[in-house]
Amino acid sequence: MSANILDKIASPRAIAARERLIVALDVSTATAARELVSRIGDNAGVYKVGLQLFIAEGPGLVRELVGVGHKVFLDLKLHDIPNTVSHAVKSAVDCGACMLTVHSSAGTDSLRAAVDAAAGRLVILGVTVLTSFDDDDLREIGVPGDVAKQVVHLASLAKSAGCTGVVTSPRETALVRKALGPEMAIVNPGVRPLGSGKDDQERTATPAEAIRAGASHIVVGRPITKAEDPARAAAKIVLEMEQAQGSGSV
Repeated sequence: MSANILDKIASPRAIAARERLIVALDVSTATAARELVSRIGDNAGVYKVGLQLFIAEGPGLVRELVGVGHKVFLDLKLHDIPNTVSHAVKSAVDCGACMLTVHSSAGTDSLRAAVDAAAGRLVILGVTVLTSFDDDDLREIGVPGDVAKQVVHLASLAKSAGCTGVVTSPRETALVRKALGPEMAIVNPGVRPLGSGKDDQERTATPAEAIRAGASHIVVGRPITKAEDPARAAAKIVLEMEQAQGSGSV
């Protein structure tokens, strides 16, 4: 991946709206993924390969998508000891991915190991609190306080460890942007256009709300991939993002 692409991902104010849209390829086969990418094409800037697809098809599909000119966000949410994380990140670099997630709760040493292994060749994103969580879920796993406080804490930890960006829900984005400053990438999953259901997400927002709050990227899955015309659905979201950018947001 070129330094220019990395710079664009890591500098929110320099990104065109289309480059901010990440489409989640939440399918189980390479055939289904290829069909979606073919139908959506360049209406989205980045395609997300998560655990479901990666476990089913492996790194070969990532290399294939990169090989035909697409940027791939490898959403594996690594959470392990520093040595294991380091080797996994080096493998992600070899695949050609441009973004990779690591749980901030893995701690500073693992986050730094990820950043060091990436060596500026891909963006390391610290995952804060999953968008399916609410305050009760945090208490269940022994984390005191509320989601917003934990998100800001983990986002700050990721920044101090050298991560280029973080992943958080749109609901905490304004707080995180204020805490981290203008240059960190903030990726928002759980984004739903008006009229879409929440599915399994608790803390959601529309594309415009996410961008106005300070997100650098949004991740959209089913509202695009399950649409009758995925390309048109993606284009409508990009238009909404452009309008939000024009209103003076990051």
